Amino acid sequence: MRHPGWILVIIGLLVTGIGVVWLTAPSIPLFGKLPGDIRIERENFNFYFPLTTCILLSLLLTGIMWLVRYFS
Repeated sequence: MRHPGWILVIIGLLVTGIGVVWLTAPSIPLFGKLPGDIRIERENFNFYFPLTTCILLSLLLTGIMWLVRYFS
Protein backbone atom coordinates (compact mmCIF):
# COMPACT_ATOMS: atom_id res chain seq x y z
CA MET A 1 0.00 0.00 0.00
CA ARG A 2 2.96 2.34 -0.59
CA HIS A 3 1.77 3.45 -4.01
CA PRO A 4 0.38 7.03 -4.04
CA GLY A 5 -2.70 5.85 -5.91
CA TRP A 6 -3.92 3.94 -2.87
CA ILE A 7 -3.66 7.05 -0.73
CA LEU A 8 -5.89 8.90 -3.19
CA VAL A 9 -8.40 6.05 -3.16
CA ILE A 10 -8.53 6.08 0.65
CA ILE A 11 -8.91 9.87 0.75
CA GLY A 12 -11.72 9.62 -1.81
CA LEU A 13 -13.52 6.99 0.25
CA LEU A 14 -13.19 9.11 3.39
CA VAL A 15 -14.60 12.17 1.63
CA THR A 16 -17.47 10.08 0.25
CA GLY A 17 -18.19 8.66 3.70
CA ILE A 18 -18.22 12.10 5.28
CA GLY A 19 -20.59 13.31 2.56
CA VAL A 20 -23.00 10.41 3.12
CA VAL A 21 -23.01 11.03 6.88
CA TRP A 22 -23.54 14.74 6.30
CA LEU A 23 -26.56 14.05 4.08
CA THR A 24 -28.16 11.41 6.31
CA ALA A 25 -27.42 12.92 9.76
CA PRO A 26 -30.53 15.15 9.87
CA SER A 27 -32.76 12.12 9.29
CA ILE A 28 -31.37 10.22 12.30
CA PRO A 29 -33.93 10.93 15.03
CA LEU A 30 -31.67 10.99 18.12
CA PHE A 31 -28.61 12.54 16.51
CA GLY A 32 -27.93 15.73 18.47
CA LYS A 33 -30.98 15.38 20.74
CA LEU A 34 -29.63 13.11 23.45
CA PRO A 35 -29.86 13.83 27.17
CA GLY A 36 -26.77 15.79 28.10
CA ASP A 37 -26.67 17.85 24.91
CA ILE A 38 -26.59 21.52 25.86
CA ARG A 39 -29.23 23.72 24.26
CA ILE A 40 -29.92 27.31 25.25
CA GLU A 41 -32.58 29.17 23.29
CA ARG A 42 -33.34 32.81 24.03
CA GLU A 43 -35.20 35.45 22.07
CA ASN A 44 -32.20 36.65 20.04
CA PHE A 45 -29.67 33.95 20.91
CA ASN A 46 -29.33 30.22 20.26
CA PHE A 47 -26.50 28.11 21.64
CA TYR A 48 -26.22 24.39 21.02
CA PHE A 49 -23.41 22.03 21.98
CA PRO A 50 -24.03 18.29 21.47
CA LEU A 51 -21.84 17.07 24.36
CA THR A 52 -23.30 13.56 24.72
CA THR A 53 -23.42 13.07 20.95
CA CYS A 54 -19.73 14.03 20.70
CA ILE A 55 -18.80 11.56 23.44
CA LEU A 56 -20.73 8.73 21.78
CA LEU A 57 -19.21 9.46 18.37
CA SER A 58 -15.75 9.54 19.94
CA LEU A 59 -16.33 6.14 21.57
CA LEU A 60 -17.66 4.70 18.31
CA LEU A 61 -14.72 5.96 16.25
CA THR A 62 -12.25 4.80 18.91
CA GLY A 63 -13.78 1.32 18.80
CA ILE A 64 -13.61 1.21 15.01
CA MET A 65 -9.98 2.32 15.01
CA TRP A 66 -9.14 -0.24 17.69
CA LEU A 67 -10.76 -3.01 15.61
CA VAL A 68 -8.86 -1.91 12.49
CA ARG A 69 -5.54 -1.95 14.34
CA TYR A 70 -6.39 -5.26 16.04
CA PHE A 71 -7.15 -7.10 12.79
CA SER A 72 -4.31 -5.58 10.73
